[in-house]
Amino acid sequence: MTLKKILWPTDFSENAARALSYVTSLSEKYQTEVHVLYVLEPFAPAGAWYGDFDQAEIEKMQNLERERAEKRLGEICESYLDGCPLYIRHTAIGDAASEILKLIKKETPDLVVMATLGQKGQFAFGSVAEKVLKHSPVPVLAIPAH
Repeated sequence: MTLKKILWPTDFSENAARALSYVTSLSEKYQTEVHVLYVLEPFAPAGAWYGDFDQAEIEKMQNLERERAEKRLGEICESYLDGCPLYIRHTAIGDAASEILKLIKKETPDLVVMATLGQKGQFAFGSVAEKVLKHSPVPVLAIPAH
C-alpha cells in the first residue's frame, strides 16, 4: 500500500488526539501530506430564544469561531505534525460527517484516520464515525476511544 495523503478530522477532543499518534507515525513512515480538518457547527437561528440577531452579527460570531479553530489547528500542526513533510489545515461549517465526506471527495486522501468517539459524542459510532465509515470511498482507520 502506498500512502501519499492522509486526512485527520479532529474536534480537538482527547479522543481525537489519540488518533494523532497514528497520523504522525504513518506520515513519517510514508512521507505523506496530512490534511487536518475541523468542522464548526453552524449557528442555528436564535431569534426565538435570544432575541433577533442580524445576519452580520451571526457571521461575525462564526468568523470568530473559525479564527479560534484555525489558531488551534496551527498549534496542533506546529507542535505535533513537525515530522510531516506537508500538512494542510482545513475548516468547514456544517454537519461533521458531510463535511468530512466532501473533503474526502475534494482532496482524495489515501486514508482517513479518525477517532470513534469525539467531544460530546460527536464522533461516536452511530453518528459521524459511522457515517464516514459507511460512505467513504477510501479506507478509514477508526481509532477506538479507549
